[in-house]
Amino acid sequence: MAHRIVVDTSVLIATLTHESERPALLQATEGADLYAPVSVEAEIGNAFSAMFRRQRITLTAARKAVSAFHKIALKMIPLDLEHALGLSELLGIYAYDAYFLSCAQQASAPLLTLDKKQIVAAEMAGVRILELNR
Repeated sequence: MAHRIVVDTSVLIATLTHESERPALLQATEGADLYAPVSVEAEIGNAFSAMFRRQRITLTAARKAVSAFHKIALKMIPLDLEHALGLSELLGIYAYDAYFLSCAQQASAPLLTLDKKQIVAAEMAGVRILELNR
């Protein structure tokens, strides 16, 4: 049985847009069952819209990345909104960040993230962090 990893939006965007961390992220997730909360698709869209505003991506490139996103074998975890809101209030984080922590807790899996604030929140919530070998 493959090991489980929860991947957050920062990891997916870095992979989909071929950022410098991509090779290490692919290595870290090789052979793993990947999990994310069902909110991740909306977050991917929001990340690309922010990239449009900063002129970091074209619509054509974003569409290509979305097509690649849909090919990733992600196991979507339903939101436990009450639990995530509790984490949000306790840790002082946005609900979108809490969804990933809640997902990691539900899946009994470590979180892979590139977001330093999310790492701190995860540690406070008792969620294991998967360290990236760079």
